[in-house]
Amino acid sequence: MTANKAAGTGRLYGVGLGPGDPDLMTVRAVQVIGEADVIAYHSARHGRSIARSIAAAHLRPDHVEEALVYPVTTETTDHPGGYRGALEEFYEKAAARLAAHLDAGRTVAVLAEGDPMFYGSYMHMHKRLADRYATEVIPGVTSVSAAAARLGTPLVEGEEILTILPGTLPEEELTARLAATDTAVVMKLGRTFPAVRGAFEASGRLAEARYVERATMAQERTGDLADVDPASVPYFAVAVLPSRVDAPGRSDRPSLVETSGRVDAPDRVDAPRPSGQVGPGEVVVVGTGPAGPLWLTPESRGALAAADDLVGYTTYLDRVPVRPGQARHGSDNKVESERAAFALDLARRGRRVAVVSGGDPGVFAMATAVLEAASEDAYADVPVRVLPGVTAANAAAARAGAPLGHDYATISLSDRLKPWDVIAGRLRAAASADLVLALYNPGSRSRTWQVGKARDLLLEHRSADTPVVVGRDVGGPAESVRTVRLADLDPAEVDMRTILIVGSSQTRWVRRGEDGRGIVWTPRRYPEAAEPSA
Repeated sequence: MTANKAAGTGRLYGVGLGPGDPDLMTVRAVQVIGEADVIAYHSARHGRSIARSIAAAHLRPDHVEEALVYPVTTETTDHPGGYRGALEEFYEKAAARLAAHLDAGRTVAVLAEGDPMFYGSYMHMHKRLADRYATEVIPGVTSVSAAAARLGTPLVEGEEILTILPGTLPEEELTARLAATDTAVVMKLGRTFPAVRGAFEASGRLAEARYVERATMAQERTGDLADVDPASVPYFAVAVLPSRVDAPGRSDRPSLVETSGRVDAPDRVDAPRPSGQVGPGEVVVVGTGPAGPLWLTPESRGALAAADDLVGYTTYLDRVPVRPGQARHGSDNKVESERAAFALDLARRGRRVAVVSGGDPGVFAMATAVLEAASEDAYADVPVRVLPGVTAANAAAARAGAPLGHDYATISLSDRLKPWDVIAGRLRAAASADLVLALYNPGSRSRTWQVGKARDLLLEHRSADTPVVVGRDVGGPAESVRTVRLADLDPAEVDMRTILIVGSSQTRWVRRGEDGRGIVWTPRRYPEAAEPSA
């Protein structure tokens, strides 16, 4: 509540009326309406106000009524400021009308469906008047709460995330946000319904979505969103993604975590077909980026939330929040083929499986293993999708500046799956072509000499001053990104959580700003006269 700015002025109330049923008005709302001198409410040009109809039983014959009639709703306007200009002028004039009552010492109650501060028209009066007059906002039951109550299903539970979206957002934006969240409510349907439905379908959430129209009112209608005729949808309708906890088709088994490096065969895992699901499930290979949730794409978030089973290297599984009903099958990093087959077998039984991979699953990661296994005849009918993630090279490059701004090659220094002679040949070829190099898997506790060998080989083709970005645990709590000369690269400072980016002859390394922080970039234009270093 704000204090009076001048003696003798009236008091302004924003009164939340709830979703439509007059019985859901609060005691305080009824009290304020009864004590007010002026009752104000918004309406379209037809003059019928839903807010007034909700509060009608509490209006007195001596109430002064101020109908604030919108000049436009969804139609076009010839106002010189366009639609926005027409509304701004309307709000200013409406606020001036209410201010005249307040200056005369009258109490003004502005009625608002739902809650005054939740997509409500009242807030436009509040922003223009609350700094000048004593003001109180009476909260009301929102359409979100009413919709969940009328559906009789939990809206959000435990650590689930609820997202509230206006249906007026672009369809692609709605799709991304629906894919990324646990539960959601989309407001402001009506004309937007076809795009909203398209977003639910594109995000893979249509089968979960429910529909509520005019919750708690006489014309209330509920059902599955997929079954709704777009031509029948009014503005006062919402689309709901309810809680996934204990939802039909989600197993209620406790989480399973393997730490022995062994992957159980699916016939030893309790993996029933989800309720109502016909045919095989699906395997989605999800890239989690180099570190935590800030690096996840909305699509990847959605796939992880929708999965019945999560399969992956335990370190990567630990990045994914634990959700009730999901089984987690972790193993060490040396059983990729077994993990892939395990995931496909689960999917063949009807499970929705997310194979969790670090970085981008298609860059030295799990996508190859899954697709190789999926090429076998036994898994020909199992759908497989690969979702991209931020790979370590891009993450480290962004921290350092833009060293990958021109042509570059990506090479793994691990000789576990290919001979060192092959690695050395590729290093020489890339270096001779003057390509920037992103070197993955440069070293580990069991591989300690490869970095030194690679450095010496590159020094045959590159200047000793060539900048090398050394990125370790990028995005993680122990992140370290620094730049050194190629000649000064110390193998002892490189481990399995490190990526190296070796510049070309054109890569620049400068210090700028007061802190002297170095930045590295490779120009997009290559000099015509430049020759690769020999």
